[in-house]
Amino acid sequence: MAILVEPAPAKVNLTLRVAGRRGDGLHEIASLVAFAGPEAADTLTCDPDVPFAVEVTGPFAADLAGVNLVETAIALAREQEPALATGAFVLSKRLPVAAGIGGGSADAGAALRLLRRLNPSAAIDWTAIARRLGADVPVCFANRAAYMTGAGEILHPVASLPPLRTVLVNPRVAVPADKTAQVFRALRAAPLPADPASPALVPGPFADAGAVLRYMADHPNDLAPAARAVVPALDAVLAAVAATTGCRMARLSGGGPTCFGVYDTAHAAETAALSIIRSHPSWWVGATALR
Repeated sequence: MAILVEPAPAKVNLTLRVAGRRGDGLHEIASLVAFAGPEAADTLTCDPDVPFAVEVTGPFAADLAGVNLVETAIALAREQEPALATGAFVLSKRLPVAAGIGGGSADAGAALRLLRRLNPSAAIDWTAIARRLGADVPVCFANRAAYMTGAGEILHPVASLPPLRTVLVNPRVAVPADKTAQVFRALRAAPLPADPASPALVPGPFADAGAVLRYMADHPNDLAPAARAVVPALDAVLAAVAATTGCRMARLSGGGPTCFGVYDTAHAAETAALSIIRSHPSWWVGATALR
């Protein structure tokens, strides 16, 4: 059988509202999510004709310590199907780790999609496994634009999301191992009321990129102030992105520290990326089209 290839693109939170803290300790959110193109993605391959193994390569391979989510996803699938068909997996890790763009979750989603291709008739609840792996894994497994509610596990398809020409920027600074937990603690979200309001309507369809930007302007990332307190380097990143020519909006993705800018054209985004690279050569920068 031929080697199977599955992309694991960066997940970007275009918006992220936090309604409050639930009784189980998780937070009720509403987030419009899009995915990057191949320029900003990990890649997972599988050779089904070789005994099971998981290897990690790429510029950020050394940042993955211990068991990664690809291995965990495979282990959970084996719990449901002991005779699971696998192979030799190679993860090319090109996205920064703990970056707010779902790198590990994207890898897990890619692993589940590969396993589903290898085991088309297996009685496996792939979505249930995705939910066990983490809040961002269900949307990364689906791998398409969506509006997430609940703690992130409830997905609503988004119609007609036009491509957004974007630059992703990560300062590559050390972040706490529990960065996301620290950000949510710093947020100090109030407990949800006993009778919470219904989640907002699913956004879209969007006529063009301008309509998306108008929606984003009305729906910020509520984690941004807390994230900037936990990772002070975010101030410099957001300022650098906002200062580039043609930037329509500069924003944080998830709990950071990756930020992004939105531009009218691919040329403007690529020019902005080069400008940031020249000014900050140690940062990770990538121009892409979110979809």
